[in-house]
Amino acid sequence: MWMPLKNYRELSGIRRDLRDRLIADPPAAFIGVDAPDFSLWLEKRLKDKGIPAIHFVSPSIWAWRKGRLKGIARSVSHMLCLFPFEPELYKTAGVPVTYVGHPLADVFPLEPDRAGTRELLQIPAGGPVFAFLPGSRQSEVRNLADTYIATAAILHERHPKARFLVPLATRETRLLFEDALRRHANLDLPIRILFGHAVEAMIAADVVLVASGTASLEAALLKRPMVITYKIGKWSFKLMRRMAYLPWVGLPNVLAGREVVPEILQDAATPQTLADALDGWLADPERSAEVVRIFTDMHLLLRQNTADKAAAAILPYLRESRR
Repeated sequence: MWMPLKNYRELSGIRRDLRDRLIADPPAAFIGVDAPDFSLWLEKRLKDKGIPAIHFVSPSIWAWRKGRLKGIARSVSHMLCLFPFEPELYKTAGVPVTYVGHPLADVFPLEPDRAGTRELLQIPAGGPVFAFLPGSRQSEVRNLADTYIATAAILHERHPKARFLVPLATRETRLLFEDALRRHANLDLPIRILFGHAVEAMIAADVVLVASGTASLEAALLKRPMVITYKIGKWSFKLMRRMAYLPWVGLPNVLAGREVVPEILQDAATPQTLADALDGWLADPERSAEVVRIFTDMHLLLRQNTADKAAAAILPYLRESRR
């Protein structure tokens, strides 16, 4: 109960101190990176003092918070957007905006080396490989771990030579998943927990089961057929659905403007349903090949040389400050 309040007070103090320092010694421009609840508050105070405030990574107003547009317009001098459908929203609100693409699209290869990655991870030949990504937050792993393990059990019964890779980003999430495995110890599943290495796990996989979020975009950029799932509290889910502007939660579907990969959420995300959806990709090579083509086009659309485009958008503000 007290920890969130303690963290809020600490972060608020840091933010106020940063505001005071920047106003006392004004920079040519301030560039806030993501963290909208922190950055936009600070950017508005700096903009009001005549300091150009540039924000990199648009908040997800396209998903469920369009009401924030007016506040963003008051806070920022320029918005740098990662996705091609975002600039029009800001233009309508009168916010100077530049589409710069997604930096991951510049980093990830257009054709990942699956064979080489499987060799690196020492994955035996024969049988399908599944990458299961239950999320990076402890709450996500708590909500999904048992479902993921039960899903693996169904798939292993169908495919005795299947392998399951579960990359986890922190010690805490790894311990949570290991606790879930102990609860299902009688299943004796070939699940391999990786400490990090999410990208390698997805490259090596035939199909990916992923919690909605940035990892779903990573899977798309790595050209992997996937199933997107998510589980949160019942009331939080109802509120999210009520506030949502789009019928999809996964970035691959949002970018495609249609459902190109299954989204199985909340109570619908039973082990049987998830296993059937994952198996559907294995059973239909043509469908898998088609989604690879879709994701390749998506990759090219997002590959914009983000660093150069962002620098070009920022440079005029620096020149203006020298006058």
